[in-house]
Amino acid sequence: MADPLLTSSPHRLMMTSALPYANGPIHIGHVAGAYLPGDIRARYERLAGNDVLWVCGSDEHGAAITLRAKKDGLTPRDIVDRYHGEMQTAFEGLDLSFDHYSRTSSPKHHQNAQDFFKTLLDKGSFEVKTEAQFYDPEAHQFLADRYIIGTCPKCTADGAYGDQCEKCGSALSPTDLIQPKSTLSGATPILKDTTLWYLPMGRHEEWLRDYIEKGLFEGQPHHDPQTWKAHVTGQCRSWIDGGLQSRAMTRDLDWGVSVPVEGAEGKVLYVWLDAPIGYITATMEWAEKNGKDWRDWWQSKDAELVHYIGKDNIVFHCLIFPILLREHGGYNLPTNVPANAFMNLEGDKISTSRNWAVWVSEYLEQFPGKSDEMRYVLASIMPEQKDSEFTWTDYRERINNELADVLGNFINRVVVLTQKYYQGQVPVALVSASETADDAIIEALQLAPERIGALIQRNRFREALHEAMGVARLGNKYMTEQEPWKLQKNNPERTAVVLHHCIQVAGICSVVLEPFIPRTAKKIQGAFGVENAAWSSAAADMIPAGRTLNPLPILFEKVDESVVQAQLEKLQASRAKTEPTVQPIKEEMTFDDFQKLDLRVGEVIACERVPKANKLLNLTIRTGLDERTVLSGIAEHFEPEQVVGRRVTVLVNLAPRTMRGIESQGMVLMAETADGGLRFVTPEEGTAAGDVIS
Repeated sequence: MADPLLTSSPHRLMMTSALPYANGPIHIGHVAGAYLPGDIRARYERLAGNDVLWVCGSDEHGAAITLRAKKDGLTPRDIVDRYHGEMQTAFEGLDLSFDHYSRTSSPKHHQNAQDFFKTLLDKGSFEVKTEAQFYDPEAHQFLADRYIIGTCPKCTADGAYGDQCEKCGSALSPTDLIQPKSTLSGATPILKDTTLWYLPMGRHEEWLRDYIEKGLFEGQPHHDPQTWKAHVTGQCRSWIDGGLQSRAMTRDLDWGVSVPVEGAEGKVLYVWLDAPIGYITATMEWAEKNGKDWRDWWQSKDAELVHYIGKDNIVFHCLIFPILLREHGGYNLPTNVPANAFMNLEGDKISTSRNWAVWVSEYLEQFPGKSDEMRYVLASIMPEQKDSEFTWTDYRERINNELADVLGNFINRVVVLTQKYYQGQVPVALVSASETADDAIIEALQLAPERIGALIQRNRFREALHEAMGVARLGNKYMTEQEPWKLQKNNPERTAVVLHHCIQVAGICSVVLEPFIPRTAKKIQGAFGVENAAWSSAAADMIPAGRTLNPLPILFEKVDESVVQAQLEKLQASRAKTEPTVQPIKEEMTFDDFQKLDLRVGEVIACERVPKANKLLNLTIRTGLDERTVLSGIAEHFEPEQVVGRRVTVLVNLAPRTMRGIESQGMVLMAETADGGLRFVTPEEGTAAGDVIS
């Protein structure tokens, strides 16, 4: 079966890139994963004259937003307004050419998502269940899947989320996690009944398997499954083989799209129902501004749908969203989801919390006018099939050895020699002065655009860029071998032929490299008089004889080693700030000293603040021996109601001490975290008040 995206018949290409969470700035891993691939494809399709629409927008709901708001002491609205603007600025700085960039907190999207939900509700697509869900007893709220972390039961990796382990890719439920903890307070969550609407994914396994493995939908050919990346189909197949479980499509939260059902107060739509509908909302907004019909892109048989995402979003775009679209009815399903793997940085995983990242906004500030340089490097190492790694040394080498020495040097020599020998006018290439080498370069130039375009349409961007730069390498090799500066003395006609062909190489470079380095491509087009560039114009005779070339400055400045060192030092400084400081070991004690400690499990049965003491809480603790009073300096970290009911570790044979007129009969053990917070040293489940810790 032919790939429908590679056919010559007219079609509409609907493209989306994953909606970035509006809870933090954009780093190069985000760009390489979902946004640069989309931009390269969209720019090519426009140059090829195809009908393409590329939309994106800020994902402004979900756990990530509320977590950031709590951390910063702000409202969710404060957070999304700030980062929606910052992300747009970063994208614009890298020349990402979205046709429309939206946001899911808009009133239009809320209405659109609610209407979508109600359609599914009316069709019986959901199951309503009242079940026990995890609840944070300290934060006093139910926990969405991403509010819960723990140890993955399948690969034993720490930090797995309540819906998925990002290390092994397994689908999880919060109750599957080993030693689950709330990301809000660090407390162990408890189970509490709530009513939610579930999507029974198990009903859809049969048609999803045909869709993923055979490229069939409703029994008809839909797409060529061979064009899908192996890790995409593999992850989907693993989920289906494991049995698809019902997934809650609503959450008990106060930030998001309200569930449009009577009696559902305090509940919002699950972000993975809400956010993908944002693609449709963005299309609607674009259509309204441009006098178009959004349905031509989402519901027409002539339209294709492609999602550009990172590998952590595969199942949501390949399984959950297709189920929702099919259940609603009338929508196209994606013909491809070319998910990229992750990009690492200097031998370590990019980490927002540890500030181990290259932030786009900082890069653009430190390297003004160098957007193409970063785009080129990221496209060169794009993690298309497996994780890749960005290093500043590689950044320097690619710019110096490839952009400057190959492309920049070639274009500069062509302009300089044309100006020197022909006053800047494109010379006539006389047939009588042609040689075999000319036929070879003409043939190569004729084949290159089609080959590069096919690679881009197959989402093989690294290979496409290599081929595009191969045109410049071909020009360099041809010029070096022909040596027009020597020919000019004895064979000026031959010099004219050589430079004529080199000028055509430069013109073709300006077109085939435009999807990757658009600013540089436009500079070259300006110098060589290429107006209204189209992919079809990239030909061996695209720049006619007699045209006058325009001046062209040096395209790329070489990167000094000191730049690399400065960036590495900056990263190391970030690591030093974020790595936890380990307190030095205390004075050595003997085993006999340790034996004197009487540590027991205690249960806090009452707690109140100590009057006129900002730091002290008065705890009444059942120790198995008695009920005693213990004062603890934790009032700045915990409210009294957050402490009652806890099992704690108590040093019961500490000499009594009177504070604020109250005798404290022991000490509660606490752990001080790297950020200055406090956590109770909590005994394991199954222990009871009075158990001795030894």
